[in-house]
Amino acid sequence: MTITHNELKLEQREELLKTLKARFEKNMNRHEGLEWENIVAKLEANPDKLWSLNEMEGTGGEPDVVGYNQETGTYIFYDCSAESPKGRRSLCFDRKALDARKNHKPENTAMDLAATIGIELLTEEQYRELQKLGNFDLKTSSWVQTPDNIRKLGGALFCDRRYDTVFVYHNGADSYYAARGFRGSLRV
Repeated sequence: MTITHNELKLEQREELLKTLKARFEKNMNRHEGLEWENIVAKLEANPDKLWSLNEMEGTGGEPDVVGYNQETGTYIFYDCSAESPKGRRSLCFDRKALDARKNHKPENTAMDLAATIGIELLTEEQYRELQKLGNFDLKTSSWVQTPDNIRKLGGALFCDRRYDTVFVYHNGADSYYAARGFRGSLRV
């Protein structure tokens, strides 16, 4: 059996599924009415998605199932770590912003890293949905997808939760901070 870049070895797959199942069972409020057996069958049929979940896990995202789309037959995973994933912080928003920086460039961008992992940044709406499932980003913040009209003017959006309220802010897309990362979504 040949292992490709986006495929896990058997022991990696088994360990990841064990971790995901434990998280699924511990946080049933995130996915009421969904059955683990159906989710694992879908994951095993999509090794590239399993690889992406492993990357989400490896960068500190703690991915979990947060929904099911009846129309498309897909399960929806979000990063559910308490704070913005540690392995995805100190990133400016996108390649255009990184290329525009003259000094002190970060190692990567949120959009590029998300594409490498095979996930999408949460939208503002998805971020608000996530916050209904718990209290996330109480000390950190997360870049979210940004409308083109804002991005064309050099800005980008990020969110966090403070004072029991979800806030949406703006910043220059080329900015980056040790406490700002991004959360992703994956459809399987």
